[in-house]
Amino acid sequence: MTDLLSLSVQDARAVLEKWAAERGEPAYRVRQILPRLWTRPLRAWADATDLPAALRAELERDFPLVGLTLDTQQVSADGTQKFLWTLAGGDAIESVLIPEGKRRTLCISSQVGCALGCIFCATGRMGFRRNLSAGEITNQVRELVLRDAAARPTNVVFMGIGEPLLNWTAVDAALSILNHPDGFGIGARHITVSTVGIVPQLAQLAQRPEQFRLAISLHAPTPALRLELMPIEKKYGLTEVLGALQQFRRRVTFEYVLIGGRNDAPEMADQLAALAAPLGALVNLLPLHPGGAPELTPSSRTRMLAFERRLKSRGVHVVLRRSRGMDISAACGQLRVELETRRKVAAEEHARLE
Repeated sequence: MTDLLSLSVQDARAVLEKWAAERGEPAYRVRQILPRLWTRPLRAWADATDLPAALRAELERDFPLVGLTLDTQQVSADGTQKFLWTLAGGDAIESVLIPEGKRRTLCISSQVGCALGCIFCATGRMGFRRNLSAGEITNQVRELVLRDAAARPTNVVFMGIGEPLLNWTAVDAALSILNHPDGFGIGARHITVSTVGIVPQLAQLAQRPEQFRLAISLHAPTPALRLELMPIEKKYGLTEVLGALQQFRRRVTFEYVLIGGRNDAPEMADQLAALAAPLGALVNLLPLHPGGAPELTPSSRTRMLAFERRLKSRGVHVVLRRSRGMDISAACGQLRVELETRRKVAAEEHARLE
C-alpha cells in the first residue's frame, strides 16, 4: 500500500499514471482521481461516485486514505479554534485555526512532541516521540477542508508542535503539497516556516525557489539570555543562526515572546533592534500565553507597549500581536499535555481500583 497523501503532487501523479496504465484504464482517470487527494478531497474512495465501483474498490485496496481523528475541538470567544488530532498509531498532535477578517491562518504541527525544551513552551515538556509524515502534516489542512470547505485555510504556519527543520524531509514535501496548484494551492508567501534555527536545514530551505516565509524563534537578543530560555543555543548559537539568514532573499521575521522580568527590559529592546535593523527583519512581539508555561509571568501591557515603542524609535518594523484563545488551551502543546495528564490520572485510578 502506498500513502499517496505523503507524496509530492508530481510523484502521486506518476504513481497513479503507472497504476492506471497497468489496469488498462484510460488516461483521463488520473485527472479524475488526483483532485480527490487535495483540491477536492474526500474521506474514502467509496465517496468518489464519479468513478466505477470496481475502480473505487481497487483504489481503497492499494491507496487507502489514512486521515486524522478529531479527539477534541475547543472554540474561543474570539473565534480561535484548537484541534487535537489522534494519529493512526494513537499519538496526538494539535492545530490552531485563527480567523482574522478574510484570513484564516492554520498553525500546524510537524512532530509528535519536541526535543528542544524551550522553557516558555508546553511542547517542551512532552519530550520527543517521532516525526510526522508529509501526509500527517498536510492532513491537518485536509481535515479542515473535509469538515467544512468554507474553512479552507488561506495561510499556514509551521508553528505548532515540533521543530519543522528537524523533520526537513517531510516538511520539504509538505511545503510542495501545500503550495502546488494541484495540491492545496496556498501561495508561498502565505506559508511560513517557524524555526529556532537549525543551520544546515536553513540552507536547504533557502535553496527552494518559492518565496516561503521564514520566522526565527529568537526570544532573546543575546546568546547568554537565549541559552537560559532555549537550550538549542548550545548547538546553534545566535551568531551562527543570524549569519545563516544572509542566504535568504526575502525578509525574515523574528518571533519574540515577551516574558515578564526575563526578556522585556528596555535595554533588551535596544539589543534586539541592533540585530533586526541590519537585516530589515520584521519583529513579531508575542504575549506569553500563560497556559504554555504556568511558572512564567507574561509581560504587562504597559511594558509590552514600551518595548514596541523602543524598537520603532530605532527604525525596526515591529508588530505587537494580541493574545488569541485565552479562554481555551491555545498555547502550543497545552491541550496535548492536558490530554496526557488526563490519561495518566485515569490509568492510575484504574490501577488503584483493580
